[in-house]
Amino acid sequence: MDMEAKLKTLPQSPGVYIMKGRGGVVLYIGKAKNLRSRASSYFRPSPSSDTRYAVRFLSSKTEDIDWIVTANETEALLLEDTLLKRHKPKYNIQLKDSKTYVSIRITTQERFPRIMATRQIKKDGARYFGPYVSATAVRETIRFIRRIFPLCTCSPAVFNNRSRPCLDYQLGICAAPAVGLVSEEAYRELVHGAILFLEGKNRELLRLLKARMSEAAAGQRFEEAARLRDRISSIVDMLEEQKVVSHRGVDRDVLAVARGGGVMVVQALIVRGGRLCGGEAYPFDEAGLPDEEVVSSFITQFYKAERYVPQEVVSPVRLDDAGVITDWLSAKAGRRVALVTPVRGERLKLLRMAEANAAEGLRKRIETRGAKEDVLAALKARLRLRNTPTRIEAFDISNTGGELAVGAMAVFRHGQPDKAAYRRYRIRDTAGPDDYAMIFEVLSRRYRDGGGEAGLPGLILIDGGKGQLNIARKALAGLGVTGVDTAALAKDKDAKRARFVRSGRPSKGERVFLPGVKDPVALREGSAEDLLLRRIRDEVHRFAIGYHRQLRSKGVASALDAVPGVGPKRTLALLKRFGGLAGVMAATEAELCSVPGITPAVARAIKAVKGA
Repeated sequence: MDMEAKLKTLPQSPGVYIMKGRGGVVLYIGKAKNLRSRASSYFRPSPSSDTRYAVRFLSSKTEDIDWIVTANETEALLLEDTLLKRHKPKYNIQLKDSKTYVSIRITTQERFPRIMATRQIKKDGARYFGPYVSATAVRETIRFIRRIFPLCTCSPAVFNNRSRPCLDYQLGICAAPAVGLVSEEAYRELVHGAILFLEGKNRELLRLLKARMSEAAAGQRFEEAARLRDRISSIVDMLEEQKVVSHRGVDRDVLAVARGGGVMVVQALIVRGGRLCGGEAYPFDEAGLPDEEVVSSFITQFYKAERYVPQEVVSPVRLDDAGVITDWLSAKAGRRVALVTPVRGERLKLLRMAEANAAEGLRKRIETRGAKEDVLAALKARLRLRNTPTRIEAFDISNTGGELAVGAMAVFRHGQPDKAAYRRYRIRDTAGPDDYAMIFEVLSRRYRDGGGEAGLPGLILIDGGKGQLNIARKALAGLGVTGVDTAALAKDKDAKRARFVRSGRPSKGERVFLPGVKDPVALREGSAEDLLLRRIRDEVHRFAIGYHRQLRSKGVASALDAVPGVGPKRTLALLKRFGGLAGVMAATEAELCSVPGITPAVARAIKAVKGA
């Protein structure tokens, strides 16, 4: 394609541009005030255009470019976020989705709102706070909040059927609204206090609690006043642990970027009421993009959903689209929000603090990656691999007697799961319970185009034994795929064959089969590289089983789902016993009753479904 000619057709209007590589794979998505000018800057080097490596790299990989015109820059910003979620382009920075990060959810749409940790953010009327990197920190925060504001956590089903107070009420961390021990108005006050706390509005919260305490004392409601006094004391103690970093009492989020060693970290410091409440370091793979693009993209993703927007956002660099982002943040907050890049004073000191934290986060990330690289080097030596397995793709098959057969691929990069690269496969060309044929089909589909944009991994790991390994090698040979290490990891079904290794401890029968090697390699207990192999095997197995169960839950599995008395466990037992749905339906009532849990009545119900 003549890229110069294509660039000339781009409009000089706001919108989103989509850079595509081989096979139409989306590489990068960006927003622009002027589409033609912004997209052209990647392909026409000039003193004013960006000459960083990533820009040159992207232009060399781009084979086509599409665009979508929007009415204004704000629409472009929102459209960019939508397209990022849909396409997950390789070279954009992306905050991990809600399946990875944890948020705090308060179900404000309910009569008696609950508080809980969640990994999914929905537009359901609830209030969400986060996301947070540490699930442990979220649980500790919820425990602290419930000691001060005893909110309930039980599900609606449990709530509606409770007849007496729960154990949490006895522990003082639930107000027991389910049994009427607190009025709806009083409970809403607890919810409001918890929200103020999570928003970091602690001074406002303290003023509110002190006013209520004084009112309760004046009305001689001394027990209520004592509870409020204790809440105030807990919050004050917590505030004393927080460092005062501003005397203006302004709510701020301060951002900083640190790069190095193939890693990039965006640090966010959270300042509420002039106090440093906390911060998170968000790591990304280094793509070489300019700081302006990184920070702009980070801000739009950081404040989506229900995250609290402070009065000020401090950016380490001036942004070309600062006006658009400011208007968007102000609309979300319902008040004016300032986006500032400081050059002196208090804000600059906060920025330097954020930069120091970003540098520390980067150092830890690089150290962690270095440790992972050491494990990968050890794995290479242990299995005598040709390549250092920086990218490992693991495969597993899940089916029940050939019914609803699926394949799954889990990907580990630098020793860590890369969940955005995971893939699921419905088995289409294999009939019956033939694991070998299913493995052949899945690998043929994954590597038929040489691995596509992702390319080939350093190691392909199959969950199975020598037979599965041989069929995987046959599939790769048929595709002309060479230079990739392969291995299969299996558990020995015969416990007597568990062998001892130099550590003197048994291998529990787990063995790695390698091509061209007669004897398998027995895994060692406590070895970091062998623990990694187990972790990868367990992860792909979990992913495959989860997909299989998901399909079953959608009702695609069998007519057995509609039979009273036949749940998931009995369905699984039946399908395993008779080799699939057809075998179950062909079995006699007596044969069905040979399966544990299947009574004559259930067997007759199964035969009735068949007759219907």
